[in-house]
Amino acid sequence: MRVLNFNAGPAALPLPALERARDELLDFDHTGMSVMEQSHRGKAYEAVHNEAIALLRELSGIPASHEVLFVQGGATLQFALVPMNFLRPGQASDYLVTGVWGEKAVEAAQYVSPPRVLSFQEQGTYLRVPTPGDLAGLNPEAAYVHWTSNETIHGVQYPDVVDTGRVPSIVDMSSDFLWKKLDFSRYAFVYAGAQKNVGPSGIVVCVGDRDFIKSGRTDLPKILRYQTEVENNSLYNTPPTFSVYLIRNVLAWVKSVGGLEQMERWNREKAALVYGAIDRASGFYRAPVETQSRSLMNVVFRLPSEDLETRFVAEAKAENMVGLKGHRSVGGIRVSLYNAVCVSDARTLVAFMDRFAQVNG
Repeated sequence: MRVLNFNAGPAALPLPALERARDELLDFDHTGMSVMEQSHRGKAYEAVHNEAIALLRELSGIPASHEVLFVQGGATLQFALVPMNFLRPGQASDYLVTGVWGEKAVEAAQYVSPPRVLSFQEQGTYLRVPTPGDLAGLNPEAAYVHWTSNETIHGVQYPDVVDTGRVPSIVDMSSDFLWKKLDFSRYAFVYAGAQKNVGPSGIVVCVGDRDFIKSGRTDLPKILRYQTEVENNSLYNTPPTFSVYLIRNVLAWVKSVGGLEQMERWNREKAALVYGAIDRASGFYRAPVETQSRSLMNVVFRLPSEDLETRFVAEAKAENMVGLKGHRSVGGIRVSLYNAVCVSDARTLVAFMDRFAQVNG
């Protein structure tokens, strides 16, 4: 029996995508071998690769001005590659920090050119995204503004795109990529580790303005330049072929159930259910994040004591629900509600939360 998977990543994958992989595992497309055994230069794999890119473009409405790339190293490597590609000596950049992953992006950028940091940490933690007033001091001459659309650990999410004016906007969307349809023309460069909403770990999806990518530095080894991936259709070296294949399967499932419009409806419903349970028992559950900055992907909350939190996780696991323990750096409870988590899973969790609060409150 499969569990109800609320892990923060690697996270739940749609069952139809996994079943398709199971059925094709030994003999892909009548080739007599697995997709994992195919040459990445062969027609069978190339068709999967191009289908995945085409589905991303179709579902997301990615404009012709933007490229779709598959790269490796996780979002953590992109923390370094972004400044390496798009910052030149003497240039400035602005980094908006609303959680741990923004901090890590800043740490990596320091080695290239120390950025100006606008941190929204308050009392040792992160509870909100910046207001328009907070952003009035952005440097209009910056090479780019970097921000993290959803902070997985702290449960802080931007409700909309940050207005950076004429300054290019670079965004780590690892934990909310494809949760709804976006206007990618408003972003210069987006990168996202796939292991939340898009596929398995080991691959990163990038969407970037073609001219912006081309403007990147050329005094780097080819493998470190995003332009190299553009010129080679993300096939400069051997890609993680099975990861791309699973992305194709996930995107085909998204299309089959109604696209990103349906994903958004379901995601908003799931988040409303869980936050509703928290707010109903506000004397027992406490969501620390300011309401307008609450994440729809990662719902974080506390109970009256750590002992109760430990019991909550254990009793939920006994009822077939896993992945609810908060990150070790902040504690508490974390409910990740990515695309593959069903509304019915959220309802089951909420019923458990209501019972747990009644018994222990």
